Amino acid sequence: MRVGVVMLPTDPWPETVTRARHLEALGYDHLWTYDHLSWRRYRGRSWFGAIPWLTGLAGATSRIRLGTMVASPNLRHPVTLAQDAVTLDHVSNGRLTLGVGAGGVGFDSAVFGADALSPRALVDRLDEFVALLRDLFDDDTVSYRGTYYTVKDACVQPNAIQRPRIPIAIAAGGSRALAVAARHADAWITFGDTTNVDRSARGTELIVRAQSQELDVACATIGRDPGQIQRIYMIGNTEERPLASVGAFEEFAARYADIGFTDLVFHHPRPDDPAWDEPASIVGEIAREVLPRLRN
Repeated sequence: MRVGVVMLPTDPWPETVTRARHLEALGYDHLWTYDHLSWRRYRGRSWFGAIPWLTGLAGATSRIRLGTMVASPNLRHPVTLAQDAVTLDHVSNGRLTLGVGAGGVGFDSAVFGADALSPRALVDRLDEFVALLRDLFDDDTVSYRGTYYTVKDACVQPNAIQRPRIPIAIAAGGSRALAVAARHADAWITFGDTTNVDRSARGTELIVRAQSQELDVACATIGRDPGQIQRIYMIGNTEERPLASVGAFEEFAARYADIGFTDLVFHHPRPDDPAWDEPASIVGEIAREVLPRLRN
């Protein structure tokens, strides 16, 4: 099992670079950031753009993978996102995973003045968005006319370093979004109950297990091997606190490995945020005591 860390793009740049290099030196596998204009309780505070932020860290690190958690059609167009992603893939020497999702509601979704989409329409738009991204990564020239996007003679060059393309990780929780992941994803991201009705440890595990099984069924329906899709669980949006201790994290990792997850991602502790206010020292303790055992 691989383990990664979400860092919010809100801290001063020298502090960000130091932390990213520290995570790489500790042996973490991947480093992610949220792709928003700002986010929830951080609205009105400093918040850097995800792509240039990751590009800067690509130049400051050498091994750790980098990813968006997650880019969405609320703010991104497939053509410009594909061009930015290919650029970042080259700057990082092939270390990018492009995380994408349907997008939700709130100030991020309304900033361009568009009417809010229904949940069904959000998933339909995601399906079109990801299919177009894949075409832009795979084909020399792309023209397309759909419900949400029109593209004429788009050319994203050079090709990415990674083959056959930059990996796309799709955040999905509901049945229709999981079907999109089955069709298009190299990796699937979930954090549990997308309705936030049940955030308990037991309830979340049951929901995530059901999502994983539903992804298997969606893959079988289209004749795809579900083992081709990496499975990423993002910790930190439920009542459970796996970073409370080394033992808690190791027990949590064992449970989610049993469900079939290949990767865990946790939020780097922040003393100013009650959701993730564990001591920062736990990051090093997990790296030293748990990561080696997860890789055996």
